Amino acid sequence: MRRLARWLNHLEDGMIVLILLMMIGLAVYQIVLRNVFSSSLVWVEPLLQNAVLWIGLLGAMIASRRDEHIRIDLINTWLKPSARRWLAMVVDLFTCAVCAVVAWYSMLFLFEEMGQGGNAFPGVPSWILQAMIPIGFSVISVRYLIMFFLDLLHMRPPMQEPHA
Repeated sequence: MRRLARWLNHLEDGMIVLILLMMIGLAVYQIVLRNVFSSSLVWVEPLLQNAVLWIGLLGAMIASRRDEHIRIDLINTWLKPSARRWLAMVVDLFTCAVCAVVAWYSMLFLFEEMGQGGNAFPGVPSWILQAMIPIGFSVISVRYLIMFFLDLLHMRPPMQEPHA
């Protein structure tokens, strides 16, 4: 199980690096085409826009892997460690539920996009580029569900102390 988790972590890390490098390369190529040859590739702009979506969701997935999402720790500063653990469990379940709802409705949106058959650019259906939305939110939801159960079984790695 740990081997699979490590492999998936490497896959996420590799994807974010490859997409970022692809974005930089295509943007530079597009700038050179425009400024030197007075031309451009029509498909680069929509691809870069969707790549930003992929980078954002991959970044969120990576942050959820280590439980490093942005959070407001106002209440945590006044709670005892045992109460912090229970609050973390509530937050984990809430995060899991919200991400599951977003994943569900984004999947419905994806099915609708598939049915309409729209293209992001010639030859590439828009649903392919938008498939990262339900995938990303599903992964985040599952990770927070796992963290909830790890905390319930007292197996969660120690949380960072709140900053005073």
